[in-house]
Amino acid sequence: MIRAAVIGGSGYTGGELLRILATHPQVEVTTVTSREYAGKPISLIHPNLRGFYTINFTNFSMDKIGEKADVVFLGLPHGVSLNYVPKLLEMGLQVVDLSADFRLKNPEIYKYWYGIDHPYPDLLDKAVYGLPELHYEQLKGAKLIASPGCNATATILALAPIVKGDFTRDLRFISDVKVSSSEGGAKPSEGSHHPERQNAIRPYEADGHRHAAEAEQELSILSGKDVKVSIIPHAISSVRGALASAHVWLDTERNDMDIWKGIAEFYKGKRFIRIIRGGIHPYPDPKYIIGSNFADIGFANEKRLKRLTIFSAIDNLMKGAAGQAVQSFNISRGFREDEGLRTPPLRPA
Repeated sequence: MIRAAVIGGSGYTGGELLRILATHPQVEVTTVTSREYAGKPISLIHPNLRGFYTINFTNFSMDKIGEKADVVFLGLPHGVSLNYVPKLLEMGLQVVDLSADFRLKNPEIYKYWYGIDHPYPDLLDKAVYGLPELHYEQLKGAKLIASPGCNATATILALAPIVKGDFTRDLRFISDVKVSSSEGGAKPSEGSHHPERQNAIRPYEADGHRHAAEAEQELSILSGKDVKVSIIPHAISSVRGALASAHVWLDTERNDMDIWKGIAEFYKGKRFIRIIRGGIHPYPDPKYIIGSNFADIGFANEKRLKRLTIFSAIDNLMKGAAGQAVQSFNISRGFREDEGLRTPPLRPA
């Protein structure tokens, strides 16, 4: 049995990690930290987990963590994980970091998007980007997993079959991502407060969203060429879910079957990818993946303009965060990829 610690367990992502790990047959959660709620029951903050945990939140102690855990899931804000990861690795612990602190390989790109010099550039090179559809083999035995961002995940999963296939020579893409309110975290800002968010369809960071750096990095590695991606998020009032609409200009007119085959071949055997085509809802919709680790992929082919749009729908707290982190952890440990994640989506939701 693998002993797990969840550091920063009081937020939405921490709560999802706890929900998944509560029934994971290979994991026992031994430590859950929160500075604000130390000493209080987990169910006080996550009432959906009543009856699943008897332990309380605790303060983080670097000295004690090695005695209680084999793997540490970090659900901390960007910039904070930097203070924990090197020491945890020195102690021989496996780290799954859900922040952006170790996702980018190039320290200069990290500085551009996050505004600081990365103090551990050697660890950037050692970290495995935790997107199993692209890095399954590298994740095996990984000691430091950098779990991707939600908007980056949706965008990469939409565009990966395109940059790998022979669809276009123009490797500049726009990904329009509709994002739910839970992406803003459990502590609302003035703009994300529910009365401000409800009924809104509001673009933000439209002049450059930092998850674009992840998308460009991963898609460039995949294609072997320089890929440029602009991600434009739009805040909507849904609680969970993200939908990326990634636009591609084709070199030549392509028929729908060729496109479908290209996507299907790329994702053949991928446990959590579902290709959507036809039915009463012919395009992916986050409504039908809520609570699961699935990513639904579909497309629209406007032959008149040689415009192809790939749609990617995910639950931002699952495939976009906690679910994908556990999926990567499973692979790293040689477990079944879907341990703790064999949960169908909720309907209605």
